[in-house]
Amino acid sequence: MPIFKEIPPTSGWKFRASDLFTKPSAKCLEDDFRDFLGVDSVFVAYSGTAALYLIFESLRKISPKRTVIIPAYVCPLVALAAQKAGLRIKVCDINKENFDFNYDNLRSLCSEDKDILAIVAVHLGGIPLDFDRIKETAKGREIFLIEDCAHSMGAMYRGKKCGTLGDFSFFSLCRGKGLAIYEGGVLAVNKKEYSSVVTSTIKDVVRKNYVSEFFKIIELLGYWIFYRPSLFWFVFKLPQIFWNLGKNQDKAFGEEYDTEFDTHAVSGFRKLLGHKSFYRLGEEVAKQRERALFYIKELTQIKGIKVVRENSGDYATYPFLTVLFDEAEKRNEFFKKINRYGLGVSIVYLNAICDYDYLKDSLSCKTTDNARDFSKRQLTFSTSAFLSDNDAKILIKMLRETLSQ
Repeated sequence: MPIFKEIPPTSGWKFRASDLFTKPSAKCLEDDFRDFLGVDSVFVAYSGTAALYLIFESLRKISPKRTVIIPAYVCPLVALAAQKAGLRIKVCDINKENFDFNYDNLRSLCSEDKDILAIVAVHLGGIPLDFDRIKETAKGREIFLIEDCAHSMGAMYRGKKCGTLGDFSFFSLCRGKGLAIYEGGVLAVNKKEYSSVVTSTIKDVVRKNYVSEFFKIIELLGYWIFYRPSLFWFVFKLPQIFWNLGKNQDKAFGEEYDTEFDTHAVSGFRKLLGHKSFYRLGEEVAKQRERALFYIKELTQIKGIKVVRENSGDYATYPFLTVLFDEAEKRNEFFKKINRYGLGVSIVYLNAICDYDYLKDSLSCKTTDNARDFSKRQLTFSTSAFLSDNDAKILIKMLRETLSQ
């Protein structure tokens, strides 16, 4: 196995040079999403985080409420977007063995506080949440529902597309997340009565920044060059090794953030590149699912682990497959062993959201035991197109050996 081989941990699409030379249609990237989701109002934002921040700022104009509920196991940027918008944050625990809410906890939070403005429902790992239960919990309380579809572009909940279930939704076009323009996001407004407010917020907040956008185009070029197993080690694993040596795990796993994220406008050039690749969405998601289902078939026969997977009747995108170990010690043992092979094994997030030092003062945390336990027992297996059948077989073999010891 090559010394510097490193398979990306998430299923970003392989670069196709032919897409650069295809003639664009009369539509644009916003049109692609409008048609795909069947909504009228779509805006391409600087990032998924920026899109969520714009939603929060819009909701401040619509409602006097100022508290949002987020899951206890989620990207720290979700909390930082709320913090930047001046909102209070209450944390809801997840289930013991998947990403969905602990609904007893969610009902309690919604009933005990009349200031709840919104619930952020995160389809983490491309797996749709039980949205009917979320709607039932919020019913009659004037609570907005925001879908975080950063991992779930193309996912379906009971025959309906994720991103069309709530009042607002947002997607990520960030590097490594399927359709990518290096850094980018999409905000969708699912109810026409809120479109004018969002448009007003965008006008107030979003500005052009030609210098920053120039460097994003350069970074996009670098992404196309380095996003392959023979070079990815140098931009992913090497920095991780460096920061781990310095005992900075947050930095090593790319989870050290702050509220100073950009919100500037995305150039027409990068949006054009996204538009030219949009046609691949169905094809790429099908490939991700195929690789995930191969893993699921093999892993369900192994004792000592459980696969986090879609509910019956749903259609997950699986940009990675999440595996829960029965014992945290076995998780750590396997991760240490497999990590040097560059087979795309990683983690979702290091900690429960309440355990990041830089967030503790801004969160209201009561019960997060499930999320804390989940964070200690999980690993992710890549569904990248770069992963070969032989790579997967090596990984499964090593997993069997570790769990049998």
